[in-house]
Amino acid sequence: MRVIAGTARSMPLKTPAGKETRPTTDRIKETLFNMLAPYLSGCTFLDLFSGSGQIGIEALSRGAEKAVFVERDKDAIGCVNENLRFTKFQERAIVVRQDVLVYLGSLSKVEAGVIFMDPPYGLEIEKQVLTALSGKKFKNDTLIVVEAEKQTDLSYAESLGFTLVKEKYYKTNKHVFLRKGE
Repeated sequence: MRVIAGTARSMPLKTPAGKETRPTTDRIKETLFNMLAPYLSGCTFLDLFSGSGQIGIEALSRGAEKAVFVERDKDAIGCVNENLRFTKFQERAIVVRQDVLVYLGSLSKVEAGVIFMDPPYGLEIEKQVLTALSGKKFKNDTLIVVEAEKQTDLSYAESLGFTLVKEKYYKTNKHVFLRKGE
């Protein structure tokens, strides 16, 4: 696994041992960031369920001003911190070791320009996160990206006040792009 583009291009990243994290493949990451490119410059990037931190680090490498990494697993947090030190992005990063829902509950307003979440598959955690986000005030242009299994149904998102921007399907998973409705 490596940083695909930007100031840290080609730098290798570590992943936590075990099967608790599913690193996004380089090909999918490249496609995702081609779609995110217009939103990254100077933004705060919120990386929920950050695992190794590769998505937030890619965002920093490509121009995000700051990234917030939220992860509850101790080993994964160690990996995020190590990857941030290696890429020299630690000054532009905030690493939070906490359950994502607890973290979101502590926010009165969401200041991020992009929120990316890649929760464990098959547990409907994305629905819990979107429900938690639905009651928050947002910047006007916040983009929310959910990485989920291909068959995951997110049709309920509209009833929570989100608008579907686009969906991108891959072999076994997908990215769903949402915005908070007015």
